[in-house]
Amino acid sequence: MKFKLQDHMLVPKHEVLSKEEAEELLKILGIGKEQLPKIKADDPIAKEIGAKPGDIVKITRKSLTAGESVFYRLVV
Repeated sequence: MKFKLQDHMLVPKHEVLSKEEAEELLKILGIGKEQLPKIKADDPIAKEIGAKPGDIVKITRKSLTAGESVFYRLVV
């Protein structure tokens, strides 16, 4: 039985954005992909969710103060 990283309580939710979602995000933020923080394609969680170089990953973390915080990473 293989352990899924996303099942662990300390691992925030990771999801790959669709092309449309990624374009909309970049438009809203007014930046290019290369300006996003990076995550390596060989990162265990990136592998688990099937993220490929060039994809944008949305990371949703629980926060005591904000309730929920969203971060984005470019897969390299």
